[in-house]
Amino acid sequence: MNKYISAIVLAAISSAEVEAQTLQPAPRLVVNITIDQLRTDYIEHFAPLYSQGGFKKLLGEGRVYEAVCYPFSPVDKASAITAIATGTTPYYNNIPAERWLDRNTLRPIFCVDDPKFYASPQNIATSTISDELKVSSDGASVVFGIACLPDAAILSAGHAADAAFWIDESSGMWITSEYYSEEARQWLKLYRSKNPQTAKNKKRTNEEACNFSLDCITENSMGRDAVTDYLAVTFSAKGENKTKWQTEMKDIYVSLDKVLAQFVSTIEEKIGKDNVLFVLTSTGYTDDPQVDYAKYHIPTGTFYINRTANLLNLYLSAIYGQGMYVETCFHNQIYLNRKLIEKNHISYADVVSRSKEFLIQNAGVREVKESPYTPAISGDLLVEISPGWQLLNEDNRENFTWRASFIPFPIIFYGSGIKAEHINTPVTVDCIAPTIAKAIQIRAPNACKEAPLF
Repeated sequence: MNKYISAIVLAAISSAEVEAQTLQPAPRLVVNITIDQLRTDYIEHFAPLYSQGGFKKLLGEGRVYEAVCYPFSPVDKASAITAIATGTTPYYNNIPAERWLDRNTLRPIFCVDDPKFYASPQNIATSTISDELKVSSDGASVVFGIACLPDAAILSAGHAADAAFWIDESSGMWITSEYYSEEARQWLKLYRSKNPQTAKNKKRTNEEACNFSLDCITENSMGRDAVTDYLAVTFSAKGENKTKWQTEMKDIYVSLDKVLAQFVSTIEEKIGKDNVLFVLTSTGYTDDPQVDYAKYHIPTGTFYINRTANLLNLYLSAIYGQGMYVETCFHNQIYLNRKLIEKNHISYADVVSRSKEFLIQNAGVREVKESPYTPAISGDLLVEISPGWQLLNEDNRENFTWRASFIPFPIIFYGSGIKAEHINTPVTVDCIAPTIAKAIQIRAPNACKEAPLF
């Protein structure tokens, strides 16, 4: 009998514990921090110079995933931030890069261009984590995206955000788009009237983004009630000095550490550590300084993509008859004239196959692939050149040196009951959105296929 009673008591206790866990309130505020070009090796190298409240605090008290990568390549700021927000790759979210060509005009499109509102998230083809939060709260959640640059602010904020704010390149002032709510735009006007000195400073700094974000949280009463709010902030670890970049990196990471210390501690004081979930990661790439490999006898060369595209057109004309079978090239992509191919009743697959055979024979070409994206946002053929080689487009003067090296960076979850732990299991950044969704008890974005990390 006593064993029976004990079993009932234990079952009741277990049930109560499960219920308590189930009823654990969601954090009042999610702060999703993306640091452009952040690297783990630099974080570790400058560790002796850090304060106790920045990197050391996050790495020491957070749940840290150390083996992280992006599930697609190549990666830049726009594609990385969109992948974090949507929990999926450019194949679904339609943001493969900062710029791509419009098939109709053959002119570059900036990822947040909008003919009606000047700038908006209209090009994102899926929902984001903040969109799903707005849906689940029936619009009650407050959502902002803040960055020094427009693409980072807008893409991180999502479609349904109250606003995205960034610094205007010409005036140095914080601005937004008419796409967003009138209330948010009015708040920005009030902020600018109280902080006129911002207009005099045209530098894009992490300190400015930090201070603006903290004011935004306070003045918009974020994290004050049981309805979860969401703030996406983008900082930068990008260097500008190509000749003294090693010294510059030290200054950048020490300064960034101070910004993070101020940012995290101030939010914790305002809202409470257990009421805030911080997520921090990197865009996962770096703009490396140009190196003269030939000077050091390292294999290198120049691949002229516009010349190669013209030669490809001559090759295809010799096979299929005179015509402009190659419309243009952009970055490392070649655009075929699909209308001409269809008009002449030529097999598109055959044209692609012959084009790949021609391109792969050119010096410096490592691989030629068909685009994994829709024709609206990508060329038909993607040319990957050998590491150390330079791709040069003489028409628009674009040039870059190809690197295939791994960039180490972490994902850090901190606050809101998170226990300190370092995890070496390989993970991808598209797991961030479903993990946040689980923490705030909502659905993951509508193209997100990954499971939560915990």
